[in-house]
Amino acid sequence: MNEHSLLPRLRDQLNAGLMDRREFVRFAALLGVAAGSAYAMAGLSAPVMAGNTLPFPAAEPGAKRGGKLRIGEMVARMDDPATYNWNEMANQTRPMLEYLTMVGADNVVRPMLIESWSPTPDLKTWTLQVRGGVMWHNGEELTAEQVAWNIRRWSDPALGSSNLGLSTFAALTEPTGEKDSKGKPVRRPLKNGVEVLDRRTLRLNLAKPVLSVAEDCGEFCTLVVHPSFKAPLSRNPIGTGPYTLAELRVSDRCILKRVAKTTDGKDFHYWGGEVFLDEIHFYHYEQENQTAALASGSVDAIYELPVEQIELARSIPGARILSVETAQTLCCRMQVDVKPFNDIRVRRAVVKAADNAAIKRLVFGEHGLVAANFHVAPVHPEYFPLPPVARDVAGAKQLLREAGYPNGIDLDIVVGNNDGPWQQAACEALRDQVKEAGINLAVTVVPATKFWEIWTKVPFGATSWAHRPLGTMALAQAYRGGASWNESHFSDPEFDQALSDAEATLDVAARKAKMQKVEKILQDAAVVIQPMWRPVFILAAAKVHGYNAHPARQMQLNKVWIS
Repeated sequence: MNEHSLLPRLRDQLNAGLMDRREFVRFAALLGVAAGSAYAMAGLSAPVMAGNTLPFPAAEPGAKRGGKLRIGEMVARMDDPATYNWNEMANQTRPMLEYLTMVGADNVVRPMLIESWSPTPDLKTWTLQVRGGVMWHNGEELTAEQVAWNIRRWSDPALGSSNLGLSTFAALTEPTGEKDSKGKPVRRPLKNGVEVLDRRTLRLNLAKPVLSVAEDCGEFCTLVVHPSFKAPLSRNPIGTGPYTLAELRVSDRCILKRVAKTTDGKDFHYWGGEVFLDEIHFYHYEQENQTAALASGSVDAIYELPVEQIELARSIPGARILSVETAQTLCCRMQVDVKPFNDIRVRRAVVKAADNAAIKRLVFGEHGLVAANFHVAPVHPEYFPLPPVARDVAGAKQLLREAGYPNGIDLDIVVGNNDGPWQQAACEALRDQVKEAGINLAVTVVPATKFWEIWTKVPFGATSWAHRPLGTMALAQAYRGGASWNESHFSDPEFDQALSDAEATLDVAARKAKMQKVEKILQDAAVVIQPMWRPVFILAAAKVHGYNAHPARQMQLNKVWIS
């Protein structure tokens, strides 16, 4: 593949000390440079991978084939992968369906079902090369037309997929000039946005420059389905992965078994090399009970180890605790078009009455980092540090008086504890803080499964947002006007344009400078109280090998084995 014309600029920035070596690796990979080559260009040692063109880590020495892995996590429905709203749904599905790309634990993107990508210098036209020899469970070979069918589907506003909040798929749509019943602009897919060039090649013709195409194609709702797909997936799960669904009982168990034969009786050949487990079993445990399930021998690994259970985990003989720094966070967000939060003075009063650092210390102790209410993390390469948010109780009271609440105000925040009881603890700490400013905050706790049914509807909600490898990806999904996951209903054309400008900028220093404006607009709008960036801890029994922590809590199980 020819070197991208923007790559020399990246090298110049690296050599001039304007970006660090890991930032260089990540941006070079976005431009289509193979991850191993990008590491070598930066003078770094690359993680050992299964092969030159495979996105999986190398198998550990002595890895044995056979056995079943039992995982403790909440077991969810498997309807339409493009509209999933739990990461657990994706974890159950990843061994069966796969992505066009994979973002590793090092936050570097690698090819999966596509083997390469190549953008034009203006980052508006992207050529994707589909991997050869990928077999569907029904015996067909993956084609560019099938990939194009998926991308067109994700880009269709009628589907209601959160993928449309990602820059790539948003840039495959255009405004119709009409508005819906809620006054929001109606969009439609571009006529020639996705173009099939031959059996293994397709082209994306975007309406605007986008740098994050490769990472957007590995976001958790972009699992590739066969064009014969009809929801629910659990009824007819045709995928390209090494496993298929044997049994699903929601809130009980999900059993996956290795694929040996295609549905038309052929031997199934998996493109991704050797896998070791015969079966993968997910058993339903709420997060606070997962560690105890491992301690009792009921499961072999868990989805997440709560920070308050680390000492318990250390007492389990042979168990391994693994952790990774992330952009996982809790957003206590207010809907800006719903009373009383449609008055920015009320929102700013709530923000001023909160103490993010105190909440972080109470919930995570020395772990994690304090956040500053703009949803871009220090682990993101475009992060621009804004000053910490200072608590100002007197200022909060004054704002409430100006808004017509001289005697205080009664509010209610809804939390689902879908990532563990620490979320409730954070909301209760917020409740105790804002009371000093005359804000009487009730904390309503709903079951985790129920929360995901109402999370975009409640006026004040505490939502756990997963890690995204780029800050622009999180902002596009959560705050861009009209995005399906824009739970706060925040809509600001200046913000949207500033975000688009940052997304299209390769120069790291310039990108960070543009992000300063993006972050400041969001912070000043007082949309969210965001107390912390939190690490992820996972736990596995001594007999489990190759089970690694991922910042987005993705389970990649191809090289996991049992001794």
